[in-house]
Amino acid sequence: MNFQTQQQFDIETHVRDIAVSARAAARSAARSTTEQRNRALLYAAESIDASYGLIRKRNQLDLAEGRLSGLSDAMLDRLNLTESRIAQMAEGLRQTADLPDPVGEISGVVSRPSGIRVGRMRVPLGVIGIIYESRPNVTADCAGLCLKSGNAVILRGGSEAFHSNLAIVNCLHEGLEAAGLPKAIVQFIETQDRRAIDVLTSMEEWIDVIVPRGGKGLIERITATSKIPILKHLDGVCHVYVDDDADLDKAVPIVMNSKTHRYGVCNAAETLLVARGVASKLLERVTPLLVEKGVELRGCEASCELESVMNPASESDWYEEYLAPILAVRVVEDIDEAIGHIHKYGSEHTDTIVTENLRNANRFLREVDSSSVMLNASTRFSDGFEYGLGAEIGISTNKLHARGPVGLEGLTIQKYIVYGDGTTRR
Repeated sequence: MNFQTQQQFDIETHVRDIAVSARAAARSAARSTTEQRNRALLYAAESIDASYGLIRKRNQLDLAEGRLSGLSDAMLDRLNLTESRIAQMAEGLRQTADLPDPVGEISGVVSRPSGIRVGRMRVPLGVIGIIYESRPNVTADCAGLCLKSGNAVILRGGSEAFHSNLAIVNCLHEGLEAAGLPKAIVQFIETQDRRAIDVLTSMEEWIDVIVPRGGKGLIERITATSKIPILKHLDGVCHVYVDDDADLDKAVPIVMNSKTHRYGVCNAAETLLVARGVASKLLERVTPLLVEKGVELRGCEASCELESVMNPASESDWYEEYLAPILAVRVVEDIDEAIGHIHKYGSEHTDTIVTENLRNANRFLREVDSSSVMLNASTRFSDGFEYGLGAEIGISTNKLHARGPVGLEGLTIQKYIVYGDGTTRR
């Protein structure tokens, strides 16, 4: 066996051992009590607080290696675990412990003529594999959500945060053991070799769901190769449509907040659609505000005629997730053209309409096929915390199981339960 074959074998063995162990641990997680899981989260938070010095030391090692390898300033900032970010990790675990536990919740019980009663019970998914990049705080956030919802989790963090992630996982293990739960409920793939991702996503016998968090390239790769169902979104091409019957005093701040509140997030607006009847007035008001913020505007022919500061948009601009101070602008005839544009170019993430016309509002809410559709609100509200879900594991544009921000409930699934009393079918 040559070295390359031996190395490949070692990676496969490592990941398979983790997956088998996680499947066994998932049964312990599923039958654990809410109190046990909450204790584990609180003990893990205490361990993070107590391990501040070690976490910072390991993070400094990652930052030093990142600088040597040429990571950008933006990537280094995402990687950096400051004192406040470490404190936020611990606080996030405490907040997760305070959330209502969805596991075991029974709903929709109805009596049938046969004498049985039928309902649904919410149960954990089982084993969740999470593949992510850069930010080491994701390690604590996602592991905490999976634990709270009664799941086992396998974490595969980015190589740039390897040492930081190991230190955080050690704190999570201390929390689990202090609560009397097996530390195998939270597993970490201890190799920086990218082939581990392909091995992990092939283990459908032991892993129930894969959650990728990262850049488009990572998610495309996992989507193309995974044998396991995926909770993911690929792009965040979010739209603000300002209708003919919009209140422009509402529209202007919604456009500004959707685009400029934060640029590098998946729920930031990338395209502004404006009904022709209000295009001149709306663009006259909002264009100088966007330019003042340093936003580059790329407009259709009609937009460019109305505002000379706009650059002509290309066909590719309508598909683009900029994650930057750039906004595509298009004048449309009416709501029909706006919905048609979103269906063609959108990513089924988040889209909002600004209007006082109830009929148009209801049409937009009903017909736009996105995971979050809004009325007179900024796209930036598409977030688990803002929806009252607490923390979130990510955004899903899937059409099966979970859609939109995925919180604790999205990490569980319902099964039918049937009550009888010696009841038999005729």
